[in-house]
Amino acid sequence: MHGVAPAIVTPVDRRGEPDAGAFVELAHWMLENGADALNVLGTTGEATSFSRAQRLSLMQAVGRSSLPHESLMVGTGAAAVSDAVALTQAAAANGFAGALVLPPFYYKNVPEDGVVRYFDAVVSATASAPAPLYLYNFPALSGVALSAALAKRLVGLFGERIAGLKDSSGDVPLARAVAAIDPRLRVFPSNEATLLDARDGPFAGCISASACVNGALCARAYRLGDKAALDKAVRIRKLFEGLHYVPSVKALLARRLRKPGLARVLAPFVEMPEADAARLAAAVDAILAEA
Repeated sequence: MHGVAPAIVTPVDRRGEPDAGAFVELAHWMLENGADALNVLGTTGEATSFSRAQRLSLMQAVGRSSLPHESLMVGTGAAAVSDAVALTQAAAANGFAGALVLPPFYYKNVPEDGVVRYFDAVVSATASAPAPLYLYNFPALSGVALSAALAKRLVGLFGERIAGLKDSSGDVPLARAVAAIDPRLRVFPSNEATLLDARDGPFAGCISASACVNGALCARAYRLGDKAALDKAVRIRKLFEGLHYVPSVKALLARRLRKPGLARVLAPFVEMPEADAARLAAAVDAILAEA
């Protein structure tokens, strides 16, 4: 896992079921248009809005597909340990390169020992098929902050099972501190602005929702060190400030690929109003059209 990794959205059908065919098609398109890897069923993929059965169904469909499994990370975190275990087992069974695991996120202010206990349960139950585990730090939504000290403790306890970190907190010093724990750890900040650091610095790349839209620019920044491309990518990312990524990214992809069904979202989201989607698309297009 390395480089530009869009946090891919999950297409859904009219019944609210994950549309595996549309997902595989979209994933191939992203990999052909700048992505080095994909984060499947993460926050942008609406993972926590799907049931365990729905998540497993999509994972199995991806496993049967021609997608490059060595470039796919899948979210397997869940509030219930048994769900996290089943999903992490499925990550290994279906050939994913890594399992992205949220800390237990419903009960707040639990002791650090409780978070460790959760990961110990996942590691122990999946020892026979040990998918690499990526810690997922997104305290704004999970309510649980993974500190560098806690990450170091988990690495010390579980060794090579802890493959790295996806940090969606925006705390770049924290991401650097985790990367410094062990040179083998693959750390992915969520902001495209760090991509030049990933070329020869501490980070393995970037996992970002907006990379679904600006992936080609991100690829030029990461692969070629193109600072002008990175500037455009960051400006496009800023267009999403104050918006929910899921409906806005889906709306843009639906317009770009001329597939209206891609705009469908699960509750509690609502689809982006057409007028708002048109304005956002125009703003993105204006940046892309610049010389």
